[in-house]
This record gives sequence, structure tokens and C-alpha cells, in this order.
Amino acid sequence: MLKLDIPCIIGLDLAGKRKNPSGIAILQGRNLSTKLVYTDTEILQIIEEKKPDLIAIDAPLSIPVKGFLRKADREMIRQGYRVLPPTLTFMNPLTLRAVKLNKLLEEKQYKIIEVHPTSSRKALQMSIKDWKAVRETLRAIGLQGELETRRLITHELDAATAALTASLHIANQTDIFGNQEEGYIVVPKKRDWRTLQV
Repeated sequence: MLKLDIPCIIGLDLAGKRKNPSGIAILQGRNLSTKLVYTDTEILQIIEEKKPDLIAIDAPLSIPVKGFLRKADREMIRQGYRVLPPTLTFMNPLTLRAVKLNKLLEEKQYKIIEVHPTSSRKALQMSIKDWKAVRETLRAIGLQGELETRRLITHELDAATAALTASLHIANQTDIFGNQEEGYIVVPKKRDWRTLQV
């Protein structure tokens, strides 16, 4: 059984442009609440209010020292995870936003990890993009709250997956790819999600 003894975890599915919605998930024990946000100010306000023990962000938090890929990206690809180079033209706004947000959060002494929810679901043998199945799997694992009361959209479910990854990281049930110089990506250890229970 996965015990969530940490008071609060936040998962963030960050959008590259502020006009597009970012999903944010707040996991406290088994209770999951999610919402859509747009600006960095909104994100920071929620974080300051909740004061999470760990924040998991679905976005590149660093750029390669040289070339298009970081060591973490290359290692992820070798493991069969499909990640995109942080410096691709359409990825660049997301990367720059995430790097800036990460710096602000680190200055406030928050602990942050970079995650990739699609890879997290693949590692846990969950459905990758069947969002109804993703929702039902998160419920089957034991997460409660808004999963039970309304239909969450993709950004919220990615944020929820990010929060689940953070809870596994706290429980020492993740693999870490990359290095200190270029940053790390955290992914659950490969297993069947049916062996998880919160």
C-alpha cells in the first residue's frame, strides 16, 4: 500500500502560452482537487496558499548544455519514453516559462521535480490517452475527491498524474533520469498500476 503521509502535493500541467489553460492538481492524502489556471500569478497564489511539500511540473525545467536534448531526455528515449526536445520551436515558450517559474519557486524554498505524465502512465501500464480510462484508473488506485464528482479534462488529468508521480517519488518508488548539470526527470518505477493503492 502506498501511504500518502505528506500533507500536500501539487501537480502542474503547464501550458506554454498563458492564454491556454494549465491544469493544477492538489493532492492531500487521498483527496484530489483540480482546476484550470492561466497566469503565473494564479499558479503562485495557489502554491503560496497550499504550501506543498513537493511540486511536480510537467514541462522542461532546464535547457540542454548543447544540442537539442538533455542527458535526461536521451535516457528517457532509450527507455522507450517519448519526450520532446526542450528547444524545439513550439516547445521553446513552454521551456522558457517553466524555467522562469521553477526559479521563482526555488527562491521561495519549494521542492520541485520535473515529470512527464505520459511516461508516468506508460511506466504504470495505464492507458496513455484514453482519458476516461485514466480517470477510472486514478479512482481505482484510491484517489478521491473531484474524480468522483465531475469529468476532468486532459490538463487536469495530466496534473493529477503529475501529483501521483510526486507521491511515488516521496515513497522512493521512482526512477530518476539525467544529471545535476542539466536537470532530472522523475518517472515511476515500471509496474502494474493495480499493485498501487493509496
